[in-house]
Amino acid sequence: MNSDMNVMCIGLKKVWSSRKIQLSLLAGILFSCLPLKSFSQTPDWSTSVAPIVYNYCTSCHHNGGLAPFSLTTYADAVTNATNMAHAVNLKMMPPWLPDPAYAHMAHERVLSDSEINNIKAWAYGGTPQGDPSLAPPIPTYNRNGSIPGIPDLVIRIPNYTSTADTHDIYQCFVIPSNLPKDKFIRSFEAIPGNNACVHHVLAFTDTSGDYAAMDAAYPGPGFRYFGGVIPENGNGLGIWVPGSFPLTCPPGFGIKIARHSDIVVQIHYPAGTAGLVDSTELHFFFAPDTGTREAIMFPFLSHEFNLINGPLMIPANTVKQCEEEDSIRGNDLSLLGIFPHMHLLGTSIKSYGVLPSGDTDRYISIPEWDFHWQNFYMFPKIKKVPAGTFLRAEAIYDNTDTNPDNPNRPPMDVIAGERTIDEMMLMVFLYANYKPGDENIIIDTGQTAAVANPPYKYSRQLMDIVTNPVVSYIAVKYYSEKSDYKTISLVDMQGRVIRNFIAAAPMPAGYSNDIFSVKDVAPGNYILMLKTQRQVLTKKVIIVSD
Repeated sequence: MNSDMNVMCIGLKKVWSSRKIQLSLLAGILFSCLPLKSFSQTPDWSTSVAPIVYNYCTSCHHNGGLAPFSLTTYADAVTNATNMAHAVNLKMMPPWLPDPAYAHMAHERVLSDSEINNIKAWAYGGTPQGDPSLAPPIPTYNRNGSIPGIPDLVIRIPNYTSTADTHDIYQCFVIPSNLPKDKFIRSFEAIPGNNACVHHVLAFTDTSGDYAAMDAAYPGPGFRYFGGVIPENGNGLGIWVPGSFPLTCPPGFGIKIARHSDIVVQIHYPAGTAGLVDSTELHFFFAPDTGTREAIMFPFLSHEFNLINGPLMIPANTVKQCEEEDSIRGNDLSLLGIFPHMHLLGTSIKSYGVLPSGDTDRYISIPEWDFHWQNFYMFPKIKKVPAGTFLRAEAIYDNTDTNPDNPNRPPMDVIAGERTIDEMMLMVFLYANYKPGDENIIIDTGQTAAVANPPYKYSRQLMDIVTNPVVSYIAVKYYSEKSDYKTISLVDMQGRVIRNFIAAAPMPAGYSNDIFSVKDVAPGNYILMLKTQRQVLTKKVIIVSD
């Protein structure tokens, strides 16, 4: 594919240094000068603010993380309280580009109005700590990853010292897969070797040997490359950005790794990280060799082939809207996820489908595009796209002085290309050929009518299952504000106990994790039950065969 898909998973944006954010912070400062709403009781850190911060912020804002400061302790939060209030009030943090009012995506990271108000009231109300014993435990971040079980394939880049001094660099590392036969990936997770310098990770395959040759010709580990990285004879395998969920296909689907192919790992090291050493690992979990349907990443909408009002050229000192359209011919398709892509002049982008019935199926809308924070978004459940559907995308480009991200001063005519200063308009879909019932397959079981339930809340709580449906093992995470006794069971839909994993065992205060084998449990729908002396908590679990 002739496109710079390396930015598929650009990670943490440089929030506190870019001109765009400086303008936003100025607006926040003006906001802070306005009279504050009177709150009947000021929220405290321990019971109101820490659960929000630990859920949405500390995956990046921890010691050694990519963010410029930590928020893991009360003292950290007090020091940065005003910045926090400004950022959440302007909805700059947590970084989440898709508009949930247009279409929900899996694993949304969106603060509710009440959560935003709690942070503002706490920051402007004296930052009370509350009772420290009631605060949830500080999250820990390690190299084990969040997917239960042992990876089927682990790829580790050579020790690499970043040379990103004043400019960002994109370094590609080529590692032979050594797979004797084709495999399908059901889950992918990147484990950064150094959170302080890894901005994003992209993995794809190459069967031509061209990337291995480029690696061999370049001095030192890997080679520097920004342009269109995913080759026509390769597959995108997975992406990682700070705080993102592992990319997981629903049961029965997988992304193909061809036998004897090379795996290319592209890592973005941001400016200012020179001298830091990284040794990032990639964990791949395979789907069964039989009965797995191939899921493919493909740009159905591209400025090269599908522009209605092409070519893609934005004259200096103009704002231009571009539109793309393509039709699905032949077979019905099943859509699992979507990746929109533009460069620095882009200000908004959305995509939808016009079905043969005339109805519109909304896919994604990003009303405030940010080149520095891109991601691949999975749908909450698979979408059926009947043959005859028209896929459409609309994007707006601002090539004026009022665009703070415009790379040219004064503005210059910009054409399509792979350089950052060029422009692109892509809508990449993760799809498979449709089978009846696909549209009922749920990808994000934690998705509600609003947003996904946050995993950190101050209460006794059984968390959402990390990977659900589950294969072979189930990872259970739960929280209790006090010590208690626990019984953890698996119950069928008729209320019969299928397994007693733990019976009347001590349960300490705080967060606990357990992993249980369900290899011998028949596929189907079940209820995971956590019973304490005072409460019964449940979560639905879908078990599928391996």
